[in-house]
Amino acid sequence: MVPLGLIEIPFPRIDPVALELPGGLAIRWYGITFMLGFFAGYLLMRKMARDGFVPMDPDSVGDLLFMFILGVILGGRLGYILFYDFATFAANPARIIRIWEGGLAFHGGLLGALTAGWWFSRKHKLPFLRVGDGLALAVPPAIVTVRTANFINGELYGRVTTDAVPWAVRFPTDPVAAQLLGTTGAGSMRERELLIEQAYRTGLWDQVRAQVPLRHPSQLYEGLAEGLLLGLVLWGLYAWTRKRGIRLAPGTLGGVFMLGYGLIRSFLELFRQPDAQFTDAGDPIGTVLGPLTMGQTLSLGMIAVGIFFVVRGLRALRHGPPPADAVSR
Repeated sequence: MVPLGLIEIPFPRIDPVALELPGGLAIRWYGITFMLGFFAGYLLMRKMARDGFVPMDPDSVGDLLFMFILGVILGGRLGYILFYDFATFAANPARIIRIWEGGLAFHGGLLGALTAGWWFSRKHKLPFLRVGDGLALAVPPAIVTVRTANFINGELYGRVTTDAVPWAVRFPTDPVAAQLLGTTGAGSMRERELLIEQAYRTGLWDQVRAQVPLRHPSQLYEGLAEGLLLGLVLWGLYAWTRKRGIRLAPGTLGGVFMLGYGLIRSFLELFRQPDAQFTDAGDPIGTVLGPLTMGQTLSLGMIAVGIFFVVRGLRALRHGPPPADAVSR
């Protein structure tokens, strides 16, 4: 029997590019998982529309999800630039459009999605908070799929750990691995990926792998906790209240999502590798607000908003069901 401390998860040999196309174009697993997640959300939103929970025509769900995806991409990109890497993009503004190289911030994407949902609701005279509840129930599958793609890409990995963590991973994208594999000086992301694939083929990765530190697979932590676990909580609450005829105030499930995600993300930041641009010799953790990382700092707003809507929903339950149009737009 292998001692527990000697077990680790081997990093999967999966090319981040699922399909090479003529002209240098490519279909990436990130894009595929992104669309799979939102397709699942589309099916869930149609179900909620048919059930009457989200008061809209099921045939309009596609238009809503289109605006939602647009808001996620634009907001996620702007959020990444403003919150995480403004100096780099200010020096090279042309990089803003190169989203295929990564660089989408969840909190920015959330703000973009909320803006798109508000605009769509206002235009079609829909109750925004109830639409938001539906979107909160529809989003978790996308979190699972996109975090899986983050793992395949070897990005957003966790902090260094030891073999006492049996599910730890050695990432070929680790800074130590980059030095050993010679990918540090690669000009583009694709060049780095091809060098890593070459290291697999030649056996170089097997030779240097033991020198690469073990890390928490924080992408999988986030997919399982922020996506699967939080999704099960939301859908469990949705099913439980509907079965008992309990009318939650509009915005309550959205509040549960905001509160749950904010708390889970804040906790998992303890295992996620800090953003390099915020670290220095005096702050190896990379904090931006006291002891908090950027992810934890941005999650404070989510927690505050979530608490507000959850408390509001609990108060509404004590005082009976809200009027049909009460604070729902």
